[in-house]
Amino acid sequence: MVLEDYRAKVHPYVVRLARPFLAWPPAQLSWLALGLAGAAAVVAALVRWTTPLLFLPVAALIFFSGMFDVLDGEVARTTGRTSARGDLLDHVFDRYADVFIVLGIAVSGYANPLLALLALVSLLLTSYMGTQAQAVGQGRLYSGLLSRADRLVVLALATFLEFDWSLPWPWAPTEPWSRFVVAGVGFTVIDVAFVYFVIAGQWTALARAVRVYRALPPGG
Repeated sequence: MVLEDYRAKVHPYVVRLARPFLAWPPAQLSWLALGLAGAAAVVAALVRWTTPLLFLPVAALIFFSGMFDVLDGEVARTTGRTSARGDLLDHVFDRYADVFIVLGIAVSGYANPLLALLALVSLLLTSYMGTQAQAVGQGRLYSGLLSRADRLVVLALATFLEFDWSLPWPWAPTEPWSRFVVAGVGFTVIDVAFVYFVIAGQWTALARAVRVYRALPPGG
C-alpha cells in the first residue's frame, strides 16, 4: 500500500470535508485527532476483559482520528494559519497517536506483544526518517511502502476484521490465535498487520535514509 501516491487525487475530497471545519483553529483538530486515537487505544485495551465486538468502535475511532489528522493541515493551509508551531504539534501528536493505538491493541489480547513492539519501533523509525530528511534540508519525505495513511488504513481494516470474525459467522474461529497458522504458530489478523508493519516499515525507513544520504553533498 502506498496511499501517498494518491494524495493529489484525494485532495478535492479532503477540501470538501474540510469546509465545515474552516472556522475551527487547526490546533483543535489536531487535539481531536489525538483524543480519538487515545479513545481507540482505551477501547482496544478493554477488549481483553470484555468482547472482541469492541473492535468495531476501535476501527471507527482509528478512521476518524486519521481523518481529522488530515483535516487540521488542510484547514491551516486554506485559512492561512500554517505555522512552525502547528507543524511541530502535528508531528508530535501523530507519534503519540501511533504509540497509543499500537499499545492499546497490544493489550487487547489479540496481538503478539513482541510483534506489537517490533511494529511500533518500525513505525517510529519510518516517521523519524521522513522528518530527519526535512531537518537536513531535503524536504519532508512521504515516500515508501508504509506512509502514515497506509498504516491507519491497515489498522482500521485489521481491527474491523477482528470484529467481523468475532461474530457467529460460519467462518468465525473459536480461538483468536487459530485464524492463521504458519509452521505451527498462530496469528490473528492484527498480527498479520503488525508483520506487514515490521517488514514494510523497515524497508521504508532504510529506503528513506539511503535516498537522503545520496542527496547530501559528500563530506567528512
